[in-house]
Order: sequence, then C-alpha cells, then structure tokens
Amino acid sequence: MAKDAKKEETKVEKKETKKKTTKNNVHEVKIKIADKDWKDAVEKSFKEKQKTAKVDGFRKGKVPREIYEKNFGKESLWFDSAEKLIQVAYLKALAESKLDPVVQPTVNITDINDDFVEYEFKITTKPDVNVKKYKGLNVKPEKVEVTDEEINHELGHLLEKYTELVVKDGKVENGDVAVIDFEGFKDGVAFDGGKGENYSLEIGSNTFIPGFEEQVIGMKAGDEKDLDLTFPEDYGVKDLAGAKVVFKVKLHEVKQKQTRELDEDFFDDLGMEGIDSEEKLKEEIKNSIKAQKEMDTENKYIDKLLEEVSKNVEVDIPEEMVEEEVNRLMGRFEEQMKMQGISLDLYYQFTRSTEDDLKNQMEKEAYANVLYRLMLEEITKLEKIEISLEEAEEEAKKLAEEYKMEKEEFLKQFGGIEMIQYDLEMRKTIERLKELNK
Repeated sequence: MAKDAKKEETKVEKKETKKKTTKNNVHEVKIKIADKDWKDAVEKSFKEKQKTAKVDGFRKGKVPREIYEKNFGKESLWFDSAEKLIQVAYLKALAESKLDPVVQPTVNITDINDDFVEYEFKITTKPDVNVKKYKGLNVKPEKVEVTDEEINHELGHLLEKYTELVVKDGKVENGDVAVIDFEGFKDGVAFDGGKGENYSLEIGSNTFIPGFEEQVIGMKAGDEKDLDLTFPEDYGVKDLAGAKVVFKVKLHEVKQKQTRELDEDFFDDLGMEGIDSEEKLKEEIKNSIKAQKEMDTENKYIDKLLEEVSKNVEVDIPEEMVEEEVNRLMGRFEEQMKMQGISLDLYYQFTRSTEDDLKNQMEKEAYANVLYRLMLEEITKLEKIEISLEEAEEEAKKLAEEYKMEKEEFLKQFGGIEMIQYDLEMRKTIERLKELNK
C-alpha cells in the first residue's frame, strides 16, 4: 500500500497536516479535508444514497437532501464520505509527512462535521539500526559425517516400507496386523464413529484407545470377543470422555510382516536406476543422508550466525512490525493446517488452546524474524550490496521455469520484481556474512 501510495495522485487541494512522532518510530499524522473538497464528497455520497433511498411521499431517486438528512441524519453522509476519502487522506499524509511506512497504518476519525473531516494516521517507519559488529565472529559450521549405524537404520526403514503382509495361522501377537470388525456400545447403545468392518489394525501402533489392541492379542481367526474399555478423560468427543464402553470385536484373519531380502526382486521393486546391489544401495542412502545433513547443518549455521550478529545490534523495534509478522506467521500456519484437512477451530479444540495462545507462541519467532530482517538490511547497506534489475529479471525467469509458470504470473504472485531484488539482496548478504566469518 505504501509504495503504491506514493505514485498515485489525488484531487484534494486543501488540507491541514500535523505530524507528531511517538515512541518506537510510530508517527501520528493528522490531516484535515475541508471546504469544497469535503462538501463535494458529501454531496457525491448523497447523490449515491438518493438513488435507493425510500421516503414516503417521494419517488425513488427524488428525495431532496434536507428530507434525506431529516430521515437518515447528516452523519450517515459524513461517515460514508469519510470512508471513501481515507485513501485520499492517507496519500496526502504520506506526501506531507515524507514518511516511508513499513506496515499498514491505523486510522481514526478524530473530528467530523459539516465543514471538515479530520483523520489521525499512525504510521510506523523503519527504526534506526546500529550493527556494531558482524565480522570475525566465532561461529563455524559443524562438520557433516554419516555413520554406518545411520545407514543401516535408514536401510531398515526402507525394508520396512517394502515389507509384505502374509496371512498366518495362530494367535495375534504384538506387531501383527489383525483384520477385524468392531462396534462400540455405551450403556448398550451403539455410538457414532465406533464401528468398522474389515479394518486392518496394527497391534502396537496405539491407533485405538488404551487397552483395545492389548485385548486383541491372543485372539485367533474366527474369534469374537467383547472388550471392556474406558475412554480417556481428555477424549475429544465430550459424550465419550471418561465413559465406560464395550467393543464387540470379530477377528477375520491375522497377518504378520515378512521382511524382504536384498535380492534381485527387491531391487526391481525399488526401481532406483543403477541400484542393483546392497553396496550400491548403501552408497545411495549415504549420499542422501549426507545431502540432508548438509542442508540442515547449513541452516543451523546461518541461524547461529544471525543470532550472534543480533547480539551486537542496537534497535528499538516497533510493536506494530512484530504484530504484522505474527499475523503473517498465523496465516502461514493456517494454510499448513488446511493442507492437513484441519481448520484452526479444530486445532484449538484438539490442543485446548486459543488464538491468543497461538499468537503468544509465535511472538518470539516473529520478533527474531523482524530483527534479522532489519539487521540484514543494514548490513546490505554497509557492504554496498546491490542487485541489478537484469539480475532480478534473470532470477525471475529461472524461478518461473522451475514452477512451470509464465514469468508475469510468477511475478504477480511473488510480489513483483522488487521482491525478487530484495530476496536476492538478502541471500547475497548472508553469503557475504559467511565469507566475513570464515
């Protein structure tokens, strides 16, 4: 809003602007729109309202202004006009105050009458940042090593992924998969969500409520059994929390896991090009673990480096910047939950928390994000790091191709070429920090 606002023009000619700086770079800017500009705006609002106003004795669109005001009040026109003039007033506030906002402003109408409307904008600007030391810090990346134990552990996971289930005779044991029908009853009445047919239950997975899987152990194919159980006190369904219930269970068959051998059939099923032996598979696993460790180590190193630099930074961060970052993190979290099919309301119910609880949890991360951003921006200036438009255009082209999008559409979603430039500047600054601290 702020960047675009500076480019736009406004028709308001008469104004009265006052600026007062409060703490933490929050500026209170008052602007008054009066005389002809205000009267024209109110008249325009009346003309629009007149089209749909219904007053006995007058046709639609023919209600005189004095009659309209008598029936609906002058204030309805004033506040409608004031709402429409907010953007105009904000542009004027920026032009007159010469401020460069870093977050969306807050606005209040401090006075309004027949002659004028007065707004008060609270505009937050970037605080002064003093980075006292960012070179020669004692922060080094960790060395990456991959052990045989890690390779074998990952190989075990891979074998488990391709494990086959085979029907077995005999009783259910821990680790087996029991194929069952079940139905739950409370006080002799079946309850919703308590029924399943031909359900494959892995014993020991703790999928069902405590006691269920343990009581299935020892059953054989064809057995039927009543399980006397009690739901946990903190169970999500209120009517069942702490309730004593009976589950009627019928066992159809028992399956046990059969571990695969590292043979030709397994490598065919694996479908990894060039992998046809245990030795080659372990080498591939080692490379994969190493790549992941290197990425994790790099991220940890950058975090430690930024944290160390931040200890040498003097800055008074406005609360408004942190609040906006909290809201951004909240939005990202909500999207992540949606991808898992969980709404925020459901999340709050499961975790017995509230929106305020979640925001409080995110405040520390939000503060660090804002601090690191301000800090890196200052180092970018100190190191005279710049990204040309040509570099940004090339990066946008490359990223658009990676995301299989048209360049224009990609830029629209990313926030424009200026955001590409900014992102590249931040990345280049981080690389410079690493060089300065080798």
